[in-house]
Amino acid sequence: MSRAFVNEDAGSDRPDLPELPVSPHPNYVTPRGLADLQARLAARQADLAALRARADRLDKLPEAAAERDIRWLEARLKAAIPVDLSAHDLSEVAFGLLVTVADEDGRETTYEITGEDEADPALGRIAPHSPLARALIGAQVGDEVTWHRPAGDLTLEILSIAHAS
Repeated sequence: MSRAFVNEDAGSDRPDLPELPVSPHPNYVTPRGLADLQARLAARQADLAALRARADRLDKLPEAAAERDIRWLEARLKAAIPVDLSAHDLSEVAFGLLVTVADEDGRETTYEITGEDEADPALGRIAPHSPLARALIGAQVGDEVTWHRPAGDLTLEILSIAHAS
């Protein structure tokens, strides 16, 4: 028989999904970020339990996806480095703090430097290894920093540093 007609996956009931990429950066987390990862893991474990309880389990893809997601979340939690935000004295920009800046046109924006998994630019949350965070970390109120962007460098003045609420 020709090899073209042989189902090499015969007998395998588990779809082969690619693993989710795990960041090479240290996984610093805020208390909120750690709680979010734990909640996401619990929710995905509940999803998997519900999928396994289905009467019709012919489609194994949803289960495989849930198992993959659980492995990724467990890896992120295992690598988590919780940061005590109360230890920051607000003298300089650091992980977990809010920083308000003004650009060259005087527009003010507030950013929070958070863990990579909770970063959300739409909410002003940026990862610590992002170009903007790298420019801000270590700066003090009154300092000017340069944010190197693809659209061109932007000078920002540090207006205030505060704890996130």
